[in-house]
Amino acid sequence: MNRFNGLWSLVLAVSFTLFTGRAIAAPAPTHDDGAPNKDDKTKDASNRSDVNSSACFLAADRGKSLTEGSCDVRALQASAKEGQVYAQNQLGLVSALVTGQGTDIRQARGWFEKAARRGYAPAQVNLAVTYINGWGTAQNYGTALNWLNAAAKQGHPSAYANLGILYMNGWGVRRDYAEAFNYLQLAANAGDAGAQSNLGYLYDGGLGVVQDYSAAVKWYHLAAENGNALGQNNLADLYLRGQGVRQSYQEAARWFEKAAQQGHTGARIKLGFLLMHGLGTAKDPFAAYSWILAACKAGDHRGDEYLSALQSSLDQQKLAQATQHALSLEQQSAQINVRTSLLP
Repeated sequence: MNRFNGLWSLVLAVSFTLFTGRAIAAPAPTHDDGAPNKDDKTKDASNRSDVNSSACFLAADRGKSLTEGSCDVRALQASAKEGQVYAQNQLGLVSALVTGQGTDIRQARGWFEKAARRGYAPAQVNLAVTYINGWGTAQNYGTALNWLNAAAKQGHPSAYANLGILYMNGWGVRRDYAEAFNYLQLAANAGDAGAQSNLGYLYDGGLGVVQDYSAAVKWYHLAAENGNALGQNNLADLYLRGQGVRQSYQEAARWFEKAAQQGHTGARIKLGFLLMHGLGTAKDPFAAYSWILAACKAGDHRGDEYLSALQSSLDQQKLAQATQHALSLEQQSAQINVRTSLLP
């Protein structure tokens, strides 16, 4: 799957934020707010309170990010120390994300583990994600696998999604695309946008399944409509090349921009390329420079070769403004990444 202009070939990066020309997702967030459901009553009767009133973090944007709610942290700490698993998971999020409370990912991992050991599936997935990324502990895919299996036994979609990622990459298990496909299909059918994007990726590359660009378009589009940046980027890439859909620079630019707004560096570079050449959008060297420089500042240097050409087309004032805009874009994407890494 080579990319436009012969520039990018398929590369699987072994890191939290995975990128390929058409990317696969990082460990996935849950699509619920971790609130107890009727099945949880048999596991922890203390969770039957009104959870929204005690939630410091709730799912937003159809589960793909977190929003901070108003809560009494001291009351939450008391409930967590009494063994209430929902409170323990919430306190883990507070420990990880709320600067004023003394952000400490090690302490967060400890709270996740307390709830996970009592069978609370969202905390089991959170704990697995900390082990996958080595947050507050040594990186350990095998331990992550055990916790994801525990959550999967309870039917948690995000556990399926993350298991699919482990099998896709061979993290803690032998790489098995067919097994990855099975887990991702379960999660995708349950509405997990990251799994929908990854399922599209398997169809796109013919990994564990017969290659089918039309099926890839279907799953990428579902993920994209659900606000998943990777799905948006991958769908745009299919429009760019006319695979499974009628080739359209305009549609490619539209979906690349949606992914770029969420901080996807590959989409930012490709959007910049289209803006630079006026493909599917008006030629705009200012915007092109801003997007590509923002990706560069984030550590993605695949578009650096375009920056010098764009610099020559901008005067000093415009160049300074574009540079400031790029820095602003990168700051915004850093905030987005914090809110989508852990689960409510």
